[in-house]
Order: sequence, then C-alpha cells, then structure tokens
Amino acid sequence: MLTLTDHDFQRLYTYIKKNYGIDLSKKKQLIVSRLSNSLSSQGYRDFSAYVDEITSGKDSEMVTAMLNKLTTNYTYFLREEEHFKYLWDVILPDLEKKHAKDKNLAIWSAGCSSGEEPYTISMYLKEYFGANASQWDTRILATDISQKILNTAIHATYGEEGMSSLPPAWRQKYFVKAGADTYTVSPAIKQNVIFRTFNLMDTISFKRKFDLIFCRNVMIYFDQATKDALVHRFYNATVPGGHLFIGHSEGLNKATCPYEYVKPAIYRKNSK
Repeated sequence: MLTLTDHDFQRLYTYIKKNYGIDLSKKKQLIVSRLSNSLSSQGYRDFSAYVDEITSGKDSEMVTAMLNKLTTNYTYFLREEEHFKYLWDVILPDLEKKHAKDKNLAIWSAGCSSGEEPYTISMYLKEYFGANASQWDTRILATDISQKILNTAIHATYGEEGMSSLPPAWRQKYFVKAGADTYTVSPAIKQNVIFRTFNLMDTISFKRKFDLIFCRNVMIYFDQATKDALVHRFYNATVPGGHLFIGHSEGLNKATCPYEYVKPAIYRKNSK
C-alpha cells in the first residue's frame, strides 16, 4: 500500500470536508485501503502528488471518482421498506387530496446513487395512481454529486440480487430482461425520473419546493454541524406539511431539527 503522511491526510480530508461536507478525519486507514491499488496502477508512488491534484480542484471527475470509492454505499430496490409502507398508507392519500386540482407532485431523491431509490418511488406512484397515473405529473428529481453514478442510474440495468425485495409482479411489470441475469427498468418508469448532478453543500434553489424529500444513508458521512445545516436547507425547500425521509442508521439532532418527528427516520414540516 502507498504511504499517506499525516500532512497529506490532513490536506485531503480538510479539502473534502470544506467542499463536499464529508467528514473523513477519522478514516485514514479507509482512504489508504480503498485508494492505494488504483493510485499504484495509475503510476503514483505515494499520495502526495495525488492530493496535490485533488486539492487543485481542476478535475471534478477525478474528485467524484475518489468520493465514489470512499463512500460506496450498497443499495437495492425497496430498501427500508417501512418508508414505502408509510408513503403508501399515509403520504400519498394526503397528497392526492392536496393536489386534486393541479395533479402535480414535487419529490426529490437527494443522493440517489445508482437509481434504485427514485425508480422504487416511481413504481409506487404508478401503482398508487393506477389507471389515473397519466393524469398526474409525478416526475421525480434525482440528484447525486457524481455524473458517473448518475450515468449508471440513467442506464438503469440491474442484477437480480438487487431486485429481490420487489414483488414478483412488479419485476414482470416494470423491468425488461437485458441479459442472462440482468434487467433494465421499463421506459414508463425511466421517463418518470429526472437525473441531475448536484452537490448537497450548495444552495438549494430549485423552482419548486418539495412535498417529499428522500435523503437516506447520505448524511452518515457528515459531521453534526454539516448535517444540521443541510437539514435546515431541506426544511426551507419543503412545502408546509411536506416530509423528509432519512436512513434508519441516521439520526437528527432533536434540539436543532426544525422538522417534527413522525416515526423512525420520517420527519414532517409543520403545516402552518
């Protein structure tokens, strides 16, 4: 493995924290173990020159490739199923009444990774609205910092293992066989998701506020101050009565969280 000096380690984690909110100040060994082989194959003899290039900020794809290696998070369809049960039982009936006239929902999958989350949400929307689905604009905004991972999401081809939690009928209805053990998402579901690159450290200034924000298993990499600031930005981007879903392995600061706690990993903005 390559050598990462304390000085270069500090330069690297400080740059990542400042620009992307990810706290790797206690992850020196993880950095070394996950990056050493690829750096060696690229001809680096130590981390110093690599850190120079990263912190120069000249190659954004180089940075996102590094972040992908350091924050890889296994995901799959219908992850944390309790969220989707609450979506079906409580949130969608409420939104159906609230938007009965305009028939326009605003949903954001923030930190969407390879696309399983927004595609799962889209399937639920199609199932819920059924024959009336075409009358509703339910397009989901799905964002991630990495264009590379978004390209995977846009390509929308997945193995059977990641689909195993979905009902068999949904697998037949919403997927097309692409290979021996791979499937691609059907056009109807693909077209209901809009993918965009976005850094969650940036100002949130989308045209509309959201009825529902999913940001699950993303904030595990943030320190408390960064997490608090992001949650407040989410709050300002949420309509009154709207919801925020986070990962079950995450928690929000009760003293500073502007949302009302609903149940584990589900929060609601006051409707007033």
